Amino acid sequence: MKPFRRKVYEQRPDPFVAARLARSGASLQARLADPGGERRSAALAEIKRRAGGQESPVPAVVPALVGVGARTREAQPEGEPPADPEEPPRRAPRRSTPRRPRWYLLTAIGVDILAAGLPTLLLLHAADQRAAALCALIAAAAWILVCAVRGRYARYALGEISSPRPVFYDWATLLGVLAILHAITDATTDPYVALLALTPTPVLSATVRRSLHRHLSDRRRRASGVRRVLVVGEPVTADHVINLLSRHTDHEYVVVGLCAVGAGEPLIGLPIAARLDEAPPAGTADAGQVRSAARFHRADLIVAIPGGAMVGERLSRLIWGVHDSGLSLAVLPGLAEVAQHRVRSSEAGGLMMLHIAPPIRRGVELQTKYLMDRFGAATLLMLLAPVMGVIALAVRFDSPGPVFHRQMRVGLQGQAFHTWKFRTMVADAEARKRALLSENEHDGPLFKMRRDPRVTRVGRFLRRYSLDELPLLINVLRGQMSLVGPRPPLPDEVALYDETERRRLAVRPGLTGIWQISGRWDLSWDETVRLDLRYVENWSLIGDIAIMARTFRAVIDGRGAY
Repeated sequence: MKPFRRKVYEQRPDPFVAARLARSGASLQARLADPGGERRSAALAEIKRRAGGQESPVPAVVPALVGVGARTREAQPEGEPPADPEEPPRRAPRRSTPRRPRWYLLTAIGVDILAAGLPTLLLLHAADQRAAALCALIAAAAWILVCAVRGRYARYALGEISSPRPVFYDWATLLGVLAILHAITDATTDPYVALLALTPTPVLSATVRRSLHRHLSDRRRRASGVRRVLVVGEPVTADHVINLLSRHTDHEYVVVGLCAVGAGEPLIGLPIAARLDEAPPAGTADAGQVRSAARFHRADLIVAIPGGAMVGERLSRLIWGVHDSGLSLAVLPGLAEVAQHRVRSSEAGGLMMLHIAPPIRRGVELQTKYLMDRFGAATLLMLLAPVMGVIALAVRFDSPGPVFHRQMRVGLQGQAFHTWKFRTMVADAEARKRALLSENEHDGPLFKMRRDPRVTRVGRFLRRYSLDELPLLINVLRGQMSLVGPRPPLPDEVALYDETERRRLAVRPGLTGIWQISGRWDLSWDETVRLDLRYVENWSLIGDIAIMARTFRAVIDGRGAY
């Protein structure tokens, strides 16, 4: 199992811990129940050991360092949750979203003004339309208003938008608002010219939002701008949730502790901040223990996981107690790898229901994707024909053997088809494969080596920039593949698939996909399957456009290509 947030939890002990322990005084010694100071010395020795990698001189006392800036404490005895301090005064829950840099807001608003106003001004002026400056001002103001009303400038939204889908939805709203204004004011501006002038608006706005998201993700990888999360739930369920949150660092949540409901220990190794009884207690005992653990670990958010022992009235009492203490709380519904656009909420009999839309398997959107694939493949083949001719000559003169490598792959619903790629290995590569099986560097049914001796000189360059896959455009043109989709598997791989992995065959395989822009062969087999299944269940035209836009950067970067 991959250690969760190792950079955050192990490599960066917070100097706040050492500073607090270094302070002398009766209050700190009383908190540690350590009048003589022996445990305080042991805690300081443990912090120095974790910072410098030296062996701890006092192995009997192991303080728990949890998360970024977590405090040092003696392990809580089994079944004895931290005592709840005096009941705090009731107040509204505070908003604990980490503060974004101020220039995020200024950049987003500034680019949106330019994206709507500048093209409108230039194009209307070039078309000799009246009041071009006034129209540009109205377009910019309307675009800012639409984005503000839809919450795009809110603190919780800045830097969080990575998909162009919300931007294009906002742009459609902008067109509707301006159409109404055009009809009400009986303006003389040509609507077709105005529509053309507003075409760059969503592209520019989506680009800057993507850049802000990338910058925010980089900050979070450095453990900056994150929210400290205290999880409340049964240990088995909590293991699953914490594992999912720890796979990536592009979100804002860092788990700093677990309030375990019932018996059991988390397999992921997270220290237990409090132990709640499996049987529902009377009153607000749960909320008291959670409040104490949240203060102790300086948690910004409480995440409750409903289960057999935490549901109904008990969960409601926990929510009331947490909110009354001024903490923020979120409830996990238990869904994983389901895109937000597929979820719709409703209420019935006082119960909150989540409706999950099925994946798109038919309809206009799928037919549009099919037409885009055919048209895009034909266009790219015509544009790249000279490049493919040069590559063919280079492969032919680099090493003896054919120019193309023909291989059987498995596509939609298990249908087999032949693919053509530029040859990047020696002619007898398949015969040499058996001798190299022991040096396989990839898990699962795949075979991959970073420095495969069968790869030719030209082949290494072609693989580095994915140029060997250009002939696959012919398969896209024939309808056997798509521009975007899962990686086309080999028949030997499909023979080893389980029921879950076979769901990858529910859509056409793609020339590019989430797996390519996320690291390609650097990913483990489980991670590759998870990304492919996420695409299969949640694909959309807007998502395909976003993946194709990111593919160019992934190809230039070359990470995971070998």
